Amino acid sequence: MGERFDRLKKFLHDFFVGMAFFEIEQTARHEKLTRHDLFMLLTFGDLLGVPLLPSFYSLRVLPYVLPALDSWKRRMLREQDLTEVKSL
Repeated sequence: MGERFDRLKKFLHDFFVGMAFFEIEQTARHEKLTRHDLFMLLTFGDLLGVPLLPSFYSLRVLPYVLPALDSWKRRMLREQDLTEVKSL
């Protein structure tokens, strides 16, 4: 009976902590993705047609960001509606 009560107590604790911090975690993930997109745009903007001067250092970073390059290009070139923009 005591073990069952401890499991219920742990479940309720995890549930309420999850409810409290869910929005914070979602905001942090969105902010991380936004900063990653900005970094990619500044370093590899010439792939999308943004006239930035390509630098030698962006080629040094290329092997690390190559797996995420296709999804980034798709995400940046996707049409967005005004209802999808969260910063308004």
